[in-house]
Amino acid sequence: MTTSLSEDHLVGLVAIGVIPWIGWTLRRGLREARLPIGRTYVVRGERPSAFATLAILYVAAAMLMAWISYDLLLESLI
Repeated sequence: MTTSLSEDHLVGLVAIGVIPWIGWTLRRGLREARLPIGRTYVVRGERPSAFATLAILYVAAAMLMAWISYDLLLESLI
């Protein structure tokens, strides 16, 4: 199954649009010392290792979205 170039661009734009939302959530969570997971929060004071792991997962998700958007938006130009 192949996708058209416009579909790749649309998915790439959505992926690049998710990056600021992830960054905003991470910044707010670090400032308030609690990160959201689902409908609940992980509080730094109660579970510091789970908080650190979740923060790393947020950073990894942002990096993955950046790689996906790069791949879909810029690799199609080459």
